[in-house]
Formats: sequence, structure tokens, C-alpha cells
Amino acid sequence: MTKSTDGEIVHFDNVGLRYGTDREVLSDVSFTLFPGSFYFLTGASGAGKTSLLKLLYLAQRPSRGMIRMFGTDAITLPRERLPMLRRRLGVVFQDFRLVQHLSAFDNVALPLRVAGVPERDLAKPVADMLDWVKLGERMHALPAQLSGGEQQRVAIARAVIGRPEMLIADEPTGNVDPDMAIKLLRLFEALNRMGTTVVVATHDVHLLRKVPDSLIMRLDKGRLSDPTGALRYPPRPSGGFGARG
Repeated sequence: MTKSTDGEIVHFDNVGLRYGTDREVLSDVSFTLFPGSFYFLTGASGAGKTSLLKLLYLAQRPSRGMIRMFGTDAITLPRERLPMLRRRLGVVFQDFRLVQHLSAFDNVALPLRVAGVPERDLAKPVADMLDWVKLGERMHALPAQLSGGEQQRVAIARAVIGRPEMLIADEPTGNVDPDMAIKLLRLFEALNRMGTTVVVATHDVHLLRKVPDSLIMRLDKGRLSDPTGALRYPPRPSGGFGARG
């Protein structure tokens, strides 16, 4: 897995975002994300979490400021080169965004097909990934035949099948019961231990205690605070990740 050469994976400097002529929804946002860390992005509904995630997965450009991803200036990068950066990301959307006429297998295989992986090389990695999220026996089911928790796990499998350097998840536990929420968090932790930087956006403060060594970024009315030192320090030399205050 390729890592950023300068020890960071994302850097925001004095970023602001507004839609049209409305007031800024994000103001003076500055932070650095480091490879191998686990971050929670939290805040009340309307705090700006989804807007910040859109900047992170390159669906939106800021109104001002600088964003550097994997050592590349993401703002001045020509649009035709953005897919190059996006392929290094995995995104789990709050509403799953599964393709309804495709089976679980084909939804998970989609990123590999887009990347040009030959059909003969798809079956094993996709089946292994579905087994990893405990859906091996449901690989031929359509999204409408799956429960909310199963659809969420398909979305996670699709997001990580390409071994992204960073996984971004928007309220991934918002549509599942508490037991399934914990199982999903454990999947994210397992992925993090394999070397992926994980960013989970949630308004559920109870989840933060379920991953006690995570780092927390808190948004309040479009401004970012730093209760655990998440924005200042890289992971510990031991290779773990932990809160710093």
C-alpha cells in the first residue's frame, strides 16, 4: 500500500466553504490527517460534517484555503486527474448508494471493474471480501433483498475492495441497530490495523467510547475543535493510534 511521502495523508489549511451566496458552512478549517490513524468526526446535525466529508472525498471544492492530499494540491489539480486521487479513497455513504439492479457480488466488484481488473481475476477477491463482512452466503442477493445492516456491509466491502489508503464513512451506523453498529466499528478497526486511515463521521457520542484509542475532531457551526490532539500529532512510533490531550 503506497503511503504519502511526507508523513501526512491529508492537509487542510484555512479552508472555507459556502454554497452560492449563503454564509460559510465551514470556516477556517485547518488539520492534518496521518497514515494509519483512526479518526471520529463528530458534531450536532447541521454542524458541517457532510460538507467536510465532501471536501475529503473530492466531491466538492472549497471556496477558499488549501487542501493537499497524498502530497498533491487537490484544488489546482485539473479535473481529469481527480480520479487518480479518488482511487486511493474508499467512501461509505450514509444512504449506501448501492446499484439496485446489481447483486451484492456485482456491487462489490464494481470498483475493480472500473479499474480494469480482468473478469477472471474478480471472483476470489470479491468472494473473500464478502466473507470478511459475513455476507458470503448472500452474494447473489439484490440490495432490495438485504436488510439495512447487510446493505451497509455490502457498501463497506465495495469501499475497501481496492485496499484504499483512506476510508471515509458518513454516519455508517445510523441505519442499523446497536449490535450491528458495534460489528461495523470492529470491521473499521480491523481495516485500520491493516494500515488504512479511517475517518468515521457520526453524531452519536456513545460510539466514540467504543473505540477508546481513536482521535476525535469536533465540528461546531462549521468550525473545528481538537479535543484529543487529533489535528496536531502523527500516530505513535509503535504503529498504534491513540488519543493525545
